[in-house]
Amino acid sequence: MYGRLLLEFPEMALVRALVNERPVVIFSKSSCCMCYTIKTLISSFGANPTVYEVDEHPQGKQIEKELRGLGCKPSVPAVFIGEELIGGANEIMSLHLKGQLELQLNANAIWL
Repeated sequence: MYGRLLLEFPEMALVRALVNERPVVIFSKSSCCMCYTIKTLISSFGANPTVYEVDEHPQGKQIEKELRGLGCKPSVPAVFIGEELIGGANEIMSLHLKGQLELQLNANAIWL
């Protein structure tokens, strides 16, 4: 299910609204060490991601529900690049190890 645009999922209105028109979005939890690692990795390429800490967000439970509905298990970290769900930690690390993460970030002009 990863790699699909949110337009294909009308029931994901809250996540879609939070991701809309933002080059890189990371859904995270403030106490999650893997989330911290993914945020640090993406930022190390010069990216300026929008980060939502779902455990601190007033609609965090709904966000987690929608992320699980998109196939994110666990729900965080969840990374969107160019409004497209890339995936969680495994998918991001896999892209990084293949040398494709920076290319994908570059393709979406995230150097803001």
